[in-house]
Amino acid sequence: MRGVDARTGADVRPYLAIETSTALGSVALGRGDRVLAEAVVGVSARHSESVLPAVDFVLRAAGVEVSELGGVVVGGGPGSFTGVRVAAATAKGLVRVLGVPLFAYSGLRAVAAGIACGDAAVCALFDARRGEVYAACYRSGGLDPSDVVLAPSVLPIEEVLRTVGGQAAVYAGDGALRYRDAIVEAGGRVAPAHQAVARASALLWLADADPEGGRVADPSDWEPEYLRASGAERSLGG
Repeated sequence: MRGVDARTGADVRPYLAIETSTALGSVALGRGDRVLAEAVVGVSARHSESVLPAVDFVLRAAGVEVSELGGVVVGGGPGSFTGVRVAAATAKGLVRVLGVPLFAYSGLRAVAAGIACGDAAVCALFDARRGEVYAACYRSGGLDPSDVVLAPSVLPIEEVLRTVGGQAAVYAGDGALRYRDAIVEAGGRVAPAHQAVARASALLWLADADPEGGRVADPSDWEPEYLRASGAERSLGG
């Protein structure tokens, strides 16, 4: 998976994906459905200290030089303010040096993309604390605009449940695990814990399935979608 496809002329160099929206992050290398390597960053690690070693690990594990990358895919928020910021800064630095495209997708969408539920919507929820969740709901990974049931938002869980209403839906993510009782009472299903994490490999799939939906026109000016200010900024404002 390097260079140019001799038959089609398409660039088939591998992409690097970085997803650190929650306490458990990951870095993956590959293209589309083909994952060459993936490293998970444990909950006890600080993203600022673990992302670059994880990048180095997946490159070495796959035997790929950083100069051979064809693009970078990043989880573009919302989620952990520090985690999203670290991933964004790393991704922007790499594409600036390498001169390759940047793709950004919500980590919430990455969770939804990793769960197949037929016609049911998948609602990804990250715990936003203060009684709220970062939430987004999709059908089929949100590959078509009509498949977006709820765009990424920060809301009380009760409002998410009201918005989704009577639709059959599966809820996934650490926010779904935290508010399991309310979700089940409202008639929803909660995905198991092993499906609760946004995976960098799902970002690779999204970059292949919906490249234009995530392509960043100007990486130097791009910023993640935080949806609300950091804790420090809220303290200063209040």
